[in-house]
Amino acid sequence: MSGDVSDLDKNRALAAWLEYQLRQVKNRVRELEAAAEQEARVRARGSASWVIQPQHADRPAVLHRGDCALATGKQVPIGRVEARVALGESYIVTCETCRPETGLADG
Repeated sequence: MSGDVSDLDKNRALAAWLEYQLRQVKNRVRELEAAAEQEARVRARGSASWVIQPQHADRPAVLHRGDCALATGKQVPIGRVEARVALGESYIVTCETCRPETGLADG
C-alpha cells in the first residue's frame, strides 16, 4: 500500500463528519427554538401589560399596551390596576393604534 486511504476509511470519516454536522445543526435548532419560546413569552407578557409614555413638551402622556410599537422613548411600565386608574386621568390619553383601554373596563 502506498499510503492510499481505502474507500471504507473514507466513508467512515465522511460518516463521522456528517454526524458531527448533524449534531451542530440539531444544537442550533434547539437554540433557535428556545429563543423563539422566550420571544413568545416576552410578547405575551407585553400584551398583558401597559406602559405610559410620559408627557413631552405640548404632547400629553399616552397609555399604550406593553407591546405597542408606537410606545417610544422613556416609558413607565404599569399593571392592570394602574392602567385602569390611568384611563381616568385627564392628562393621559390612550393610543389610538393599540387601544389599551380594550378589555380594561371589563376586568
